[in-house]
Amino acid sequence: MPTAVDSPAADLVVAEGNSTGRVRARRGESLTGWAFAAPFAVLFGLFLVVPAVYGLYLSFTGETLTGANGELIGFANFAEALGDPDMWKSFGNTLWFTLLSTVPLVVLSLAFALLVNLGLPGRWLWRLSFFLPYLLASTVVVLFWSWMYNPKLGLINGVLAEFGIAPVAWLQDPNVAMISVVLTTLWWTIGFNFLLYLAALQNIPEQQFEAAAIDGAGKWRQLFSIVIPQLAPTTALIVTLQVLASLKVFDQIYMLTNGGPAGSTRSIVQYIYEAGFTGYRFGYSSAISYLFFAIIVLISIAQYKLINRRSAQ
Repeated sequence: MPTAVDSPAADLVVAEGNSTGRVRARRGESLTGWAFAAPFAVLFGLFLVVPAVYGLYLSFTGETLTGANGELIGFANFAEALGDPDMWKSFGNTLWFTLLSTVPLVVLSLAFALLVNLGLPGRWLWRLSFFLPYLLASTVVVLFWSWMYNPKLGLINGVLAEFGIAPVAWLQDPNVAMISVVLTTLWWTIGFNFLLYLAALQNIPEQQFEAAAIDGAGKWRQLFSIVIPQLAPTTALIVTLQVLASLKVFDQIYMLTNGGPAGSTRSIVQYIYEAGFTGYRFGYSSAISYLFFAIIVLISIAQYKLINRRSAQ
């Protein structure tokens, strides 16, 4: 005869008690997780979500820096921005900077990582020298390169003079000002991409190179058949990060050239800043910001689909 403890009813009570205990435990873990996430969630809402929503609201008003003209005007700001030639010129400058900077920042960082990965003497010094500029503040970088670009006293023109080449107005000539900004950006930011590539190279199994060498593959064949395909995910990441960073360029351009000469280096972010804080048109600058945001989203989607399509092949 079964005892009271062994009865089905008793088993059911024990099972229900265990289930209730697990539910309470999961609920306690969930509350603990929310408690840890709450400070970030509050700050995220206050400093990102609320300003973003308020900026979207401003884009539909004519509000100025003084708070006047805050009434709703519909899509008037967006229509004006789409027909603003200065806005489109600034956006074109941004795309031109993105193209000029992204390609060498990917190619050169890969080349430097390959050279260091070969086992050059003093690899720690090479890693430090490539990455150290990335740790500098933008103001320090701009101050250093402003002296380098000085038409009369700069080191670059001094070196050119030794070869009989006339001095170049690096930051004053519309034909070379953007290239000067790109060179500064290369020197400043290439270290980050270099480290990403170097870490990816060191994760490639050595057995793959040994097997390729046994099959008679030389260094160049190994580079194009093993290294570059293995680095494809890292390259996709670097290109994505670099394009997004270049589209948002502001610091070095603003401090080096202030968008000049003749607006040849003014970025779209600087134009947004000038529309809001120099032209005192908060509503208009907000509209341009959201148009630019929409363009970035479209570029990101296109880039994502392109990368996925290549990965699937």
